[in-house]
Amino acid sequence: MTNIFCTYHSNFRRSYATLREIENRLKSIKNIEKITNTMMIVASTRLGKAQRAMAIARVYGTTNKEVYDKSETVVPEQPAKKLIVVMSSDKGLCGSIHSQLARTARARLEQFPEADVVAIGDKTKNQLIRTHAKNLVLSVSQIGKESPTFNEAALIADQITSLGNEYDDIELIYNKFVSSVAFEPTIRPAFTAVTIEASPKFNTYELEDEVVGNLAEFSLANYILWGLSEGHAAEISARRSAMDNASKNANDMIGKFTILFNRTRQAVITNELVDIITGASSLE
Repeated sequence: MTNIFCTYHSNFRRSYATLREIENRLKSIKNIEKITNTMMIVASTRLGKAQRAMAIARVYGTTNKEVYDKSETVVPEQPAKKLIVVMSSDKGLCGSIHSQLARTARARLEQFPEADVVAIGDKTKNQLIRTHAKNLVLSVSQIGKESPTFNEAALIADQITSLGNEYDDIELIYNKFVSSVAFEPTIRPAFTAVTIEASPKFNTYELEDEVVGNLAEFSLANYILWGLSEGHAAEISARRSAMDNASKNANDMIGKFTILFNRTRQAVITNELVDIITGASSLE
């Protein structure tokens, strides 16, 4: 009888541990599902505000672009000194949006290995610093918490200007907002004062020479605001999609673990009944 009791007690403990593990896992998945669902709702709420800010920034950016299109301004074919500004944010949990941006920046650095890099946002900076740390000359953090403003863009443009390097070509890399479910890494040139003055039709604006430098810095701030606003809207949209997919996956896992828990519990009860009946029969 002692051997029968020991066998029954050992089987009971193993089954109980398995049930407890499944139950704990099920609770964890349910908690994660609540978090991801809440984050999806928050992202959906913030997306409207981000899109409105992006629409305003697009007006300034496209108007700025029209000035240089009419001036027939082009970047030098072989720039002596090139600057690449990569614009992301500090936040994650938004799919591959930062990885694709870093991949685009690495591709440009393969073409221009001596180019300097300014990383706006910690996510892209952390990826680029692994392979191109020597190219990084400036990094900006605390980006992506709220919709970008012109003051932030102007401060970043001022820091870039304060580097003191005479760049022949400046280009911006950011995520363009295509739709609520799509984004596209985009490269946009930001012309320097020397490039602007060399434009074939820029003299039609009849600007004084000392104004060109201010125009170049103002245009850089406009383009940075445009890129940050596009990237911010794309990031929130990507986060909403990522959290929606995570919630769906969690729901699928909850269903599977619920079935597993019920089957395991049923098997435990059946085994306990068999052990009790077997033990009682052996005593007769």
